[in-house]
Amino acid sequence: MHKPVVAIIGRPNVGKSSLFNRLISRRLAIVEDVPGVTRDRLYAEVEWSGREFILIDTGGYEEASADSMTGRIREQLSFGIEEADAIIFLTDGRQGILPDDRIIAQKLRESGKPVLLVVNKIDNTGMFNLVYDFYELGLGEPLPVSSLHGINTGDLLDEILQMLPLQSDQEALPNAVKVAIIGRPNVGKSSIMNSLLGRERVIVSDIPGTTRDAIDSYFTYNGREFLLIDTAGMRRRARVESDVEYYSVVRALRAIDRADICLIIIDAVEGLTEQDKKIAGYAAQKAKSAVIVVNKWDLVQEEIPKWSRTTAKDLSQEIYTLIRSELSFYSFAPIVIASAKTGRGMEGLLNKVAEVYDKGGQRVTTAALNKVLHDALVEHPPAHFKGRRLKLYYATQPQVHPPTILIYVNDTVLLHFSYKRYLENRLRNAFDFEGTPLRIIFKKRD
Repeated sequence: MHKPVVAIIGRPNVGKSSLFNRLISRRLAIVEDVPGVTRDRLYAEVEWSGREFILIDTGGYEEASADSMTGRIREQLSFGIEEADAIIFLTDGRQGILPDDRIIAQKLRESGKPVLLVVNKIDNTGMFNLVYDFYELGLGEPLPVSSLHGINTGDLLDEILQMLPLQSDQEALPNAVKVAIIGRPNVGKSSIMNSLLGRERVIVSDIPGTTRDAIDSYFTYNGREFLLIDTAGMRRRARVESDVEYYSVVRALRAIDRADICLIIIDAVEGLTEQDKKIAGYAAQKAKSAVIVVNKWDLVQEEIPKWSRTTAKDLSQEIYTLIRSELSFYSFAPIVIASAKTGRGMEGLLNKVAEVYDKGGQRVTTAALNKVLHDALVEHPPAHFKGRRLKLYYATQPQVHPPTILIYVNDTVLLHFSYKRYLENRLRNAFDFEGTPLRIIFKKRD
């Protein structure tokens, strides 16, 4: 599902970070009573009444020169307005309306985006009369809240849901296999996409961050429908220097949410980095099927001296070993050595994607599942725990994408994580769930 984005915008020290922490129900943003503490934007997923959205905490807005810290914070307001599907304009009820509030209100009116005017620091009912002055901003009825005490935050979440779009891009192309091309900046994501499409759909550049938005391309291949989603590269927070790059991260995360399969692109020259692992980890956390693509192999071959005993085969084996070791949570994902420039590995990449998608959609009969589990139990019974032993009664598969196996047992407390891993390996070997996560749920039988 496409997750809409909600940005909290306001001048410094009105309580944006406190409200952000309150709405996500955990302390993530740094809260200090000093203007300008929030410099980088923070984001988190919020679920309310069965719906989800991405919430962004932005730095405060105030008039300043463009090259100053407050000037750069001011610039992000423009990007926040541009990226957001809905905006929370947060003000301070105790301080009243200040000149910066009027400037922000004018920009929000010009944007045409849905805006919810929220007056913070209304900590008791005796302060409600402070809200009336904010009608002057011309942004509708102001909602009084207290991020410190949680007053009216439930109503605030209800109002947010009213502003968000209901449609889903999943419904627009129900038969297409949605593939997100993800990775760090400058690993060749756009080149991979162009090679798969066979035409210059996306601008390709050696400058990291050239692709700023997620770009969709719909096409058919061998009778199958595909939707390729190219995304801007995701960097570590310490290296996200421009606001455009930051919001491209949000777009990339949304692309992963939309996708059925992720092509995780790794630079063969630079090798596997910590950021590669974080990006892959987010896709794994979302239970996305994956194909790992090691790109720029042509550059690796150019670097091998003719006199060296090292061969490309040796290096590819080293990369396989490294990826399997460092991305153990994707040990089931196929690895493709490729070069978007020369076309190596690209011809069969879409076939591999289609194959992985089909395996994620396969349904195993209850009889076949229970036979595999019975054989696994006989060959390697679970250990005793406090005089008791785990019993597997029966299993069934209620869901696909990802395949979900429900196993009824006598007591889930008796299940050791190593035995769960053993059963998963047996199921993978029996039914070939290559490239797709396998969700196994153990439930105590009443």
